[in-house]
Amino acid sequence: MTIVADLRVTIGRCRAWLAVLAVACAFLNPALAVPLERDLGQGLRYFRLKQLPSDLPGQSEPGPAMPWVVDVRYLPADAEAAATFDAWLRFRATPRAPIFLVANGETSPALLRLLAQRETGAGIVLVGPRSRQFEPDIAVSVSSEQEQRAYAALTDGVPVAALLTDNPDKVRNDEASLSRDRLAEASAEATSSDPVANRPRPPLDVALQRAVHLHRALLALRKI
Repeated sequence: MTIVADLRVTIGRCRAWLAVLAVACAFLNPALAVPLERDLGQGLRYFRLKQLPSDLPGQSEPGPAMPWVVDVRYLPADAEAAATFDAWLRFRATPRAPIFLVANGETSPALLRLLAQRETGAGIVLVGPRSRQFEPDIAVSVSSEQEQRAYAALTDGVPVAALLTDNPDKVRNDEASLSRDRLAEASAEATSSDPVANRPRPPLDVALQRAVHLHRALLALRKI
């Protein structure tokens, strides 16, 4: 009986330590505890939610609320988690501090249903590619493959500014651009062996770019 009792005590202690270890890992691993966050400039911040409701951000800065881009593409959520997010969104978004919600047809169906029922003019702007499952306020044209590549690039460490730059290699037929072209040709041999120079250009995140453009337009019009 003593051996059995000792085994039960040992098993109980192991379970307790495993529970403590799991909590510690959640705090030590930012990917499990917080959403992906980036600064988009001019008072706009980007949040990518990976899990609901634990990833929902709060107002981190004192003072009035600020506009955000919240990315819920590919986000899984059951009905309860979607309802929690919907309540948070209605509380957080205002016309003066809008939330630009980037979504797509692969966002949780439960979440898309609630978003389709939202009130208009409440400071929530849906941005993304139109599909049978998703009808955005602002539709963008992008292939599923390109959107997946752009979405993964930010997680892989590509700077967010690189995903927002449209046609950085666009040809211009002015004198300055021709001079730069001649210089580029002269140094082509030196750069051909440079792995950084030969790195493929990151894909354009069309939906995120459109959300940023909307924010800049509202700023210019002094709507926010």
